[in-house]
Amino acid sequence: MSLPPPGPDRAAVVTGASSGIGLEIARELARRGHQVVLVARSAGKLDRLATELGDGAYALPADLSDRAARAGLLDRVTALGLTPDILVNNAGFSTTGPVFAADPDTELKMVEVDVAAVVDLTTRFLPGMVERGRGALLNVASTAAFQPLPGQAGYGAGKAFVLSYTQSLAGELRGKGVTATALCPGPVDTGFGEAAGFSKEDADNALPSFMWVSAEKVAKAAVDGMARGRLVVIPGLANRMGSVLSTVTPKTLLLPILRRGHPSLK
Repeated sequence: MSLPPPGPDRAAVVTGASSGIGLEIARELARRGHQVVLVARSAGKLDRLATELGDGAYALPADLSDRAARAGLLDRVTALGLTPDILVNNAGFSTTGPVFAADPDTELKMVEVDVAAVVDLTTRFLPGMVERGRGALLNVASTAAFQPLPGQAGYGAGKAFVLSYTQSLAGELRGKGVTATALCPGPVDTGFGEAAGFSKEDADNALPSFMWVSAEKVAKAAVDGMARGRLVVIPGLANRMGSVLSTVTPKTLLLPILRRGHPSLK
């Protein structure tokens, strides 16, 4: 098994744990006996989840777009008397619409959370795992990582970075007792789309029902993938097939289809 075993002084750190996939991953890890450190901006939501999960769950509110907050997170975890053997970089958000109409500050904040925070926290937490000879890293990408994404250009490019970065890390970590896994979910009903700026109805119309996977199933697939030392986890057969198809289809053919189908470009 590649997932480090639970222990009274060990924990899994889950970012973006206040809702959606991050919340369900925290629940799944807690069900398997791991202590969990819950990280997100919303203190109230984290406190409620920590209460639900009981002893061994700790809420550490932090805004991961803030570099100082990211820099202090490892010390905050160790101050609890915990060793972070598992890091789940799940926090993220998306903007929508064409880049020529985008707000620069919001676009850069998205890059800070979706890309810079992944690099920052990985660089800070990974050395301890390598030194101990045990650890597991899960970086949440997306099936958007396998294709361009007109209407969410920055988000798609960020997830492509996360996928490539994680695969490279896996090569560097070989033989060191630490694994790196990229989770690439397709559409998941978590409220993510509404936060990005398009309705659930728009998303349902753009993506067929057979591609949607629940957050609970995504979380289970993610933790199972870490436990097996999987490099890439894509929940749902349709999403796995779609990812392969997106990779091999010429972009000149793919781009017009993706553009026509995106709710924010209609």
